[in-house]
Amino acid sequence: MDVGPNRDLVGDLSTAVKDAGLHFGVYHSLYEWFNPYFLKDQANNFTTNEFTKIKTRPELEELVNTYKPDLIWSDGSGGAHPEYWEAQKFFAWLYNDSPVKDTIVVNDRWGSGTGGKHGDFFNYQDKYNPGVLQKHKWENAMTIDKHSWGYRRNANSTDYLSTHDLLQTLAQTISCGGNILINVGPTHDGVIKPVFEDRLRDLGHWLSVNGEAIYESKPWKHQNDTTTKQKDKTVYSIVLYWPKGNELTLGSLDHSTVGAVELLGEKGELKFTAGSGTSTVITFPHITPDSVAKWAWVLKITTK
Repeated sequence: MDVGPNRDLVGDLSTAVKDAGLHFGVYHSLYEWFNPYFLKDQANNFTTNEFTKIKTRPELEELVNTYKPDLIWSDGSGGAHPEYWEAQKFFAWLYNDSPVKDTIVVNDRWGSGTGGKHGDFFNYQDKYNPGVLQKHKWENAMTIDKHSWGYRRNANSTDYLSTHDLLQTLAQTISCGGNILINVGPTHDGVIKPVFEDRLRDLGHWLSVNGEAIYESKPWKHQNDTTTKQKDKTVYSIVLYWPKGNELTLGSLDHSTVGAVELLGEKGELKFTAGSGTSTVITFPHITPDSVAKWAWVLKITTK
């Protein structure tokens, strides 16, 4: 705390988050592209790892010992292999001897080539969204700014995901069993600009109506209809476009298994009939779509 704000910002955040009953995680970049020790190792084709021994390993262990995080979100290999970063040695300490050995969760970015191989959950590359169910826990780390993780003063309105785009990404991610990490880029003094605030408030408003389709949900057997499953007999279908003629056909939903259909945010049950084959045709109410929930709508389907 001898430089900067002369305040333990990570400690303050850790205390506030834990006091709110939330899990606390830390982001950590393995490399510093400007650090002379790293540049020296890089010039040696990473046959030396002075930077790891002097900076990265001690810093990671200090973070764990001091703040006892529930999650470490590692990033930035700088093109160096996991042996350079002593990832295996760090994991051995983390999972066997550290104060968080029984609770810690880490991602898969611990050196070049580790994506999808090592970690309690996988990030792979940024904005990873496979579109199909995965066998391992995974996360879609994405940004509202299409081109940057940080704040850009020269960005224009088309550089940002619309609320509909954001909800589409959320629906696709959740339906395939993933976690979504939504990044906003604050200014240098920590201000979240209106465009980001608007998107987050829109998302919060949508979740206040449709959150039961997201929270504690599980993937259904079909992902193409962006559906999730929360309980044994309840399936949620997230509809990204209000259907023409107020009729929607769900090809993957066998009509003989349907007991009732509701539109979240609207009272009463919807009419449904058998479509071609085993599909189900659902009749939406004759209302203004925005009166229920803007941007996307959720069908709550109770099966027999």
